[in-house]
Amino acid sequence: MLFDVTRSDLAEIFGEDRLATLPAAAFPPAAADAEGARLLQAVGVPTGTFWLREPDEDSGRLPLVQDVVDVEDFEDVSEDAGAWPVFGWLLNAHVALDPGSGKVHAFDADEETVQELHTDVSSLIQVTVRLQRLLEEFAFSGDEEADFERLEGEVERIRHETGSIDPIPFQDDETLWSVVGEEIAAGQRFEGDSPGGRSLHG
Repeated sequence: MLFDVTRSDLAEIFGEDRLATLPAAAFPPAAADAEGARLLQAVGVPTGTFWLREPDEDSGRLPLVQDVVDVEDFEDVSEDAGAWPVFGWLLNAHVALDPGSGKVHAFDADEETVQELHTDVSSLIQVTVRLQRLLEEFAFSGDEEADFERLEGEVERIRHETGSIDPIPFQDDETLWSVVGEEIAAGQRFEGDSPGGRSLHG
């Protein structure tokens, strides 16, 4: 694991009811014991910025990449990518776990592109926690120019501190997390019941 993420730490920040997890049975047998799958089962991710997929009601399983996109339409993708479990959504991309390498990939069906999203699931959890926490705790003072400068600085700090350990999530301006970071820095994604949301939305 690149980052030390624990259930108790996340519960202390967000509360148990805000943490989404997946059951072991949702993963294909070959993937259920992968470190990333175990983190999604035991630690989970806070709801809000990133969303976990619901397992199929009948089978109890997550869809595989080959169930949600035509893998042949994607260049430079691993031969076994079709069998990776799709466990989440970010923006308009399907997020899948490669149980072999532990890496997290995002498949955009509209653009027919796939990008590495994280070196491992602990990195995904860390980025999600930090951005979600920023959205819920950031307070605007009323000095708009200074506030947005401060907000942009907080997003940049998350980018920098994440990148020093896992460069993949924010490796360039085109990554999904870079886009999410830009949206947050522009004052988007703040919910009405957060301090920032109340300031922005009245």
